[in-house]
Amino acid sequence: MMEERVTRHAQGDRGLRGDLMVSLERELDALREDGLYRRLRQVEGCGGPRILVDGKEAILFASSDYLGLASHPRLKEAARRAIDRDGCSASAARLISGNHSLYAELEEGLAALKQTEAALVFSTGYQANLGVISALTDSHDAVFSDELNHASIIDGCRLSRAQVRVFPHNDLAALEQLLKAEPAARRKVIVVDGLFSMDGDLAPLPEIVTLAEQYGCFIMVDDSHGIGVLGESGRGTVEALGVSGRIDIETGSLAKALGGFGAYVAGSRTLIDYLINRARSFIFTCAMPAAVVATVLEALTVLQDEPERRERLWDNTRYFKTGLDEAGFDTGASKTQIIPLMIGGSGRTMQFCEELLKRGIFAQGIRHPSVPRGTERIRLTVTASHSKADLDDALAAVTQVGRALHVV
Repeated sequence: MMEERVTRHAQGDRGLRGDLMVSLERELDALREDGLYRRLRQVEGCGGPRILVDGKEAILFASSDYLGLASHPRLKEAARRAIDRDGCSASAARLISGNHSLYAELEEGLAALKQTEAALVFSTGYQANLGVISALTDSHDAVFSDELNHASIIDGCRLSRAQVRVFPHNDLAALEQLLKAEPAARRKVIVVDGLFSMDGDLAPLPEIVTLAEQYGCFIMVDDSHGIGVLGESGRGTVEALGVSGRIDIETGSLAKALGGFGAYVAGSRTLIDYLINRARSFIFTCAMPAAVVATVLEALTVLQDEPERRERLWDNTRYFKTGLDEAGFDTGASKTQIIPLMIGGSGRTMQFCEELLKRGIFAQGIRHPSVPRGTERIRLTVTASHSKADLDDALAAVTQVGRALHVV
């Protein structure tokens, strides 16, 4: 009798699992029909803009290694030394036994770069934004968020349980109306990307600072794509837009222009101490390996030692953007190394992507939910590693495909 009951239970369990798999496959079919199905490509290669994508050689225009530091000899040597000294894993959270001495050096370096009292390193940019917003706000508070903010900001707002007020992209009048309508919140936080990752434009930080000061708000800026790139010394969007010392919280990635991995939060000493005690995505995660921390620490030095990398990036960006404009492409409001080619329609966007790859250019097609429906695009990213020949090859391929698909 017992064996019979066990058999029936196992059959029922397999039936439930089977039903789940059927329902998941239906959802995947719907994604395929809507042109939104995604797959992982096999990418190999480092040390320059030429890589293999699914076995095909291509010039890479889909990387955030803006300064070419990810393969810099000094960064690789710093990682090797750290591995020899400290091994391959921290094997614990920082509040337990994972807080090796390199962390303090990196956080001091980041605070100096960002000109803040202190900084705190997180394991990923997603965790940094999730941790900061959910630690600082709850149901008594209000968060004012740009509609094109990164997904990690959106999810941080949801997790916080705060009253979330979303304003149209860079619309200061709409933001002010929302601020006027929320006088009773305990804490009010305006959160924006500094450099928007899909459009390549900048938040109007001087005007946002004025509104924040007028309505008693904190300001949080995610500068993941600006650090190392923008500003006279590479300090980022805050430096470039002249609002240093007026932003309460800066977050950002260490995996883009700085060529490493992880993320940071920069602000007051009190803020950082609070996050150490309250940010769950910091407290309950393993520390990064010493080799990763050493890599970024060396990148901060290279950033100051080799300003010509930043100059080359901006020369390349201006040259490439001018070529796209002359060819008749709609590049939106981009003012930076992130350049969208506005295509429209998921199917045509991914067709454009595949046709580029056939011609030796890899630039990713971006679809919903990464961008709003109707604004599908090819997202091109320029780096300091691109040669003029690389840029010319890409311009020729993009123009050829654009004409063939009647985009221009």
